[in-house]
Amino acid sequence: MITKRKKLAVYASWLVIWPAAIYILFSNTPLELADYKIDIFGFIVLASVVALFPLLMGDHPVFLTNVVSFAAFLYFGLLVEILVIQAAILFLMLKLGVGRVGFFRIPLNMLMFLVISLASAYVYILLGGSHGSDALSSGNDAIPVVAYVVTHVVVNQLLLQFIWRYLYGRKQNLLDNGVLWELISLILISPVGLMLYFVYTKIGPSAIYLIGFPFLLLSITLRQFHKTSQVNYYLQTTGEIGHELTGSLGVKEVLDVFVMRVTELLPVDYMYVFDVTHGNSLKLIRYYNRFQQDEIPDLNLVENQSISGDTCKRGKGKHYHNRKKWRHLSNSYTPENAESVLSIPISRQNEIVGVITMYSTSPRAFFKYQYMILNILGGYLAVAIENARNYKKTKMESERCPLTSLYNYRYFENYLQILTDEWANEQTSQPVSQILLDIDHFKSVNDQYGHEAGNEILCELAVRLEQVIGELGTVARYGGEEFVVLLPGMTIEESLPMAEEIRQTIIEKPFTAYEHILKDREPASIRISASIGVASYPEHCEDILELTRHADRAMYVGAKQRGRNRVASYEKLKQDAVT
Repeated sequence: MITKRKKLAVYASWLVIWPAAIYILFSNTPLELADYKIDIFGFIVLASVVALFPLLMGDHPVFLTNVVSFAAFLYFGLLVEILVIQAAILFLMLKLGVGRVGFFRIPLNMLMFLVISLASAYVYILLGGSHGSDALSSGNDAIPVVAYVVTHVVVNQLLLQFIWRYLYGRKQNLLDNGVLWELISLILISPVGLMLYFVYTKIGPSAIYLIGFPFLLLSITLRQFHKTSQVNYYLQTTGEIGHELTGSLGVKEVLDVFVMRVTELLPVDYMYVFDVTHGNSLKLIRYYNRFQQDEIPDLNLVENQSISGDTCKRGKGKHYHNRKKWRHLSNSYTPENAESVLSIPISRQNEIVGVITMYSTSPRAFFKYQYMILNILGGYLAVAIENARNYKKTKMESERCPLTSLYNYRYFENYLQILTDEWANEQTSQPVSQILLDIDHFKSVNDQYGHEAGNEILCELAVRLEQVIGELGTVARYGGEEFVVLLPGMTIEESLPMAEEIRQTIIEKPFTAYEHILKDREPASIRISASIGVASYPEHCEDILELTRHADRAMYVGAKQRGRNRVASYEKLKQDAVT
């Protein structure tokens, strides 16, 4: 994020360096520029018009105006080359509409290209390069020309790295698509610059129009070709993202994949993903800040509040190039340095279910085709989230008892297998204890009060068990009137008191049945008890999967056969068997 202090440093550096450099160069230029003012003006106009059609690579433009300034450099020298390229920068910045917040980018780019021009010219002169009509009179002159072009690209990339790292606080790849396209464009178009230079030395300023017009058409063609390539790349990547989203099974995983891939694809500095709840309120479910890793703010909006709320209310997407167009929709949660905005509603079955809003600190950061891409991705996200929620619901239904909402036998058996695998792979060495309980004389309860009353008791017992166990273990309905508790990390000495607490919880307070079959329609108070067996791994068995059999034996032999309403451990059974 660019601070005011950094912006002031940019302005101060420009005021100190730029005028002084121009003055020194002007004082040491032997050429009488006044004699060539029409020619120089022609070069400036051509470069400025070409600047209106840059190839935008990622976060920075590739200047085809370098070819025009290169021809001017070969003939007139460094000062004219700087004037040409600096004028082109001004035209480009005006086209991009930097605005008040981003106005510092004008002096920043002027300084940047001033340094590039000085460095490239220094290498060119150092290798014996010259200016004027005889600048390329021999084959040896190719060496300083190639060195000039290479230096231009290298210094440009190094300065971009410096600016992104120390001004914006971002890490940028040293070799990205922008560098590749700049190299390719310079290799392909540099001959045009050389042609412009040679023709100018022969026929004068007419060459600017004779070569410049076809060159301008070439620039426009390259821009369209690049734009088409970018659209194809975005469409291909969008399909890949859609495939990834459908392959993610959980809502959290879907959102994580979406945010990660979209922020890699688009020049996003801030992203907000809202879930539209009942009453059309917006709850923030994902937040991205390129500059720092913030937790998701506890943010809830209503319709018409901020850009996201307005998008939800109108049901239409928004695409703004600069802040002054959407300032009336900002609020306290809007990023202060944001300029460009994309905001789209996420619809499912003609109903708005979410909103995605993106901000960039750069004006005109988003293109129309990126807005289209975001709409496609929003559709993928809506489908993926619905599928994930359906999967979660189906998975929960397959793992839960429909009566008590506790985990069922299938889930319990899978959980035991997971713990077995963890022990086998030496991922854990913690003990595991199991409590198995069976309601005493439950058949007589059903016979006396009815099966609906029995179901009420099972549901209330499930609640009591979860209250006792809490986060210490997992409670499941094993089948019928049997319940099981799995306690990872607990020994037999730790699990026995918990089993006794469960027994006391069951007997100390009667259960209430409303749907009983008694003639008296008042709620029936029913007292029950349970026989409980406890076993532990690795104390009592060599395999975790044997826990259930040992706990069941402790419950049946040690508790039920000895009078019920008691807790028995498998260890006690073994001791009794020995004696």
